[in-house]
Amino acid sequence: MSKKTLDIKKVMELLPHRYPFLLVDRVIDYEQGKWINAIKNVTMNELFFQGHFPGEPIMPGVLMIEALAQTGGILALLNEENRDKLAFFMTINNAKFRRPVTPGDQILLHVTVDKLVRRNIVQTHGEASVDGKCVCEADLMFSLVDKEG
Repeated sequence: MSKKTLDIKKVMELLPHRYPFLLVDRVIDYEQGKWINAIKNVTMNELFFQGHFPGEPIMPGVLMIEALAQTGGILALLNEENRDKLAFFMTINNAKFRRPVTPGDQILLHVTVDKLVRRNIVQTHGEASVDGKCVCEADLMFSLVDKEG
């Protein structure tokens, strides 16, 4: 079975986020409506490293959660009926931060759909890992709303 991938141009077609808030560099595989794997490359050029422990740069945990949320949003928006919608982050539960993420790391973002709460609400579980070790995980919920305009 061949992998389904999305380059950065396709990611930007689905998500409204742009630099410095676009935190997904590439989708490396997915099964529509079920799961998705994406990549976030962490470089010293990230703006947050200027103020987040400058002598000992660590990626803020909240940005790892945001990267998982964006990955989950991509998964929801891959469904053709959701293409004219935005995925709004509703809740974070059971967030755990396991290891620091530093410049040079590549984060694998894995998000699975737990259930469709309603037609426009999706509950997911996300795990972020570096070199096969979990760095962060959380249960995330999204609301799919129509784009205005």
